[in-house]
Amino acid sequence: MRQPLRYPWFNLDVDDPSAPAIAVRVDVPETTAEVPAHRHRKGQLVFALGGGVTCRVPSGLWMVPPHCGVWIPSGMEHSNVATANARIFFVYIEPGAAHLPDRCCTLSISPLLRELIIELSDGVEDDQARDELLTKTLLAELPRMPVQQLHLPISPEPRLRRIAEALAQDPADRSTLAEWANRLALSESSLARLVVKETGLSFGRWRQQLHLIVAIRELASGASVQQVSGDLGYESVTAFITMFKKVLGKPPAKYLSSVVHRGGSAFVA
Repeated sequence: MRQPLRYPWFNLDVDDPSAPAIAVRVDVPETTAEVPAHRHRKGQLVFALGGGVTCRVPSGLWMVPPHCGVWIPSGMEHSNVATANARIFFVYIEPGAAHLPDRCCTLSISPLLRELIIELSDGVEDDQARDELLTKTLLAELPRMPVQQLHLPISPEPRLRRIAEALAQDPADRSTLAEWANRLALSESSLARLVVKETGLSFGRWRQQLHLIVAIRELASGASVQQVSGDLGYESVTAFITMFKKVLGKPPAKYLSSVVHRGGSAFVA
C-alpha cells in the first residue's frame, strides 16, 4: 500500500520567488510512498541518494536510479513514487535561474553536485552567506550534468496507454504483440505500426525498456537479481542478466555500482 510522501515541515513554499533554489530531503518510510499528480511554478530536480524514485509525466515514465536525478521543467504535471526506505531530495529551481532543458530528462549527478544538494537541504538558517554561495555553485553545476535516456515513452493514445498501465501493473506479462492486438481489436501489423509511430520503439524494445526501469528500481531498493528476474517473467537469471548487459553494457551489480561510485552511467536508448 502506498503512503503519501510528506515534506519534513508543513509550511514549505516551494514556489517562493525569493529563493532561486530550495533543496529538501525526504526519508521514505518502510512502505512505498507517493506524491500524487501535481505541478508547481518552479522546475524540480528529483534526486535519489538511496533507493529509487519513478516519475510519471504526460509523455513518459522516468526512473531515478541512486545518485541520478530527473529534471522536471516548470509547470509540468508529474507524480513521484519512491521505493521503501529511499533517501530522496527535491530541488526546486526558479525559472530562468539556470540554463536547464525545457523537457523532462534524466541527469547524471556528480559527486560535487550531490554534496551541494545535501548541504543545501541541511542548511543552517543563520548562515545566509554560505547558503547563497552553495546555491550559486549548484546553479552553475547543474546544467553541466550529462543527460541520460532512462525512460519509457508513454503515448496519450488510449490503446497504448492501456498496454503501458497493464504492463506497469504486471511487468511479467509476456503476452505477444498478436495477443495484445486481439484484445484491442487491431491487426498485429496495425498495432506494431502504432507503437513505433507513438514511441519510436518496436513493441519488444518498448517492453524491454519498461523491464529495465522496473529492474533498476527494484535492484536499487535491495531486491536480488534472482528475485527481479523472476518478477519480470524471465525463464532464468542468466537470460535476465544477458538482456541487462546487452542494453546497459554491464551486468546489474556492476551497473548499480558504477552509478553509485561515479555519479551516473550512460544509457543508450
